[in-house]
Amino acid sequence: MVDLNELFAAIVLFVGSHFLLSSAAFRTRLLDRLGERGFRLAYSLVALVTFAWALQAYGAAPRIPLWTPVPALAWVPILIMPFAFILVVAGMSTRAATALGQEEAAKAQDPAPGILRVTRHPFLWGVVLWAVSHIIANGDSASLLLMGGFLVLALGGMHHIDQRREAKLGGAWGPMKLTTSAVPFVAIATGRTRMDWRGIGIWRPVLGLAAYVVFLYLHPLLFGVMPLPH
Repeated sequence: MVDLNELFAAIVLFVGSHFLLSSAAFRTRLLDRLGERGFRLAYSLVALVTFAWALQAYGAAPRIPLWTPVPALAWVPILIMPFAFILVVAGMSTRAATALGQEEAAKAQDPAPGILRVTRHPFLWGVVLWAVSHIIANGDSASLLLMGGFLVLALGGMHHIDQRREAKLGGAWGPMKLTTSAVPFVAIATGRTRMDWRGIGIWRPVLGLAAYVVFLYLHPLLFGVMPLPH
């Protein structure tokens, strides 16, 4: 339980520091003292240190079973992670007003190209798919703490980012808000936008799938676990 307590503390600090440093009041004070560049450096350093601590604590934590995953559940991340990688790659390679330092993208002629028609938070939804699929497949307390923390950060981060962008951009946030959705495919299903296959392109899904294959191959080396069911 000592190791689980350390993991819990590390996750709380990792997730909590993200929300604290991103809060309007705290962020404004640090920006006044450190400037934009200094703030981003401090933010990145805190994120890196707390992330490393969380991984170290996860590696040392006991794997206390919360349920016994049936063999079929091992296929859940195998089938879901390709979509997670595509979302991450597409999100990182598409200029979006929801990304760090890219607020001005909301004022573009097309503020929501490509994958943003699916969701304005593609990267964070990739994290959600990773967390949920691995919680289901692992079924232990340490995995629930680590991946549950990332799940809270990703889902809460979407709402937090939307609030900050609306407060900062005002009316300029309107087109992005009205033509996209936080929840995937809602804007398309409700007729507020159309799928932009050309904007997504072929290379983003291909690169996402290639990254998935590489991580699948390296998974035993990086994490000490064979992901493929025996």
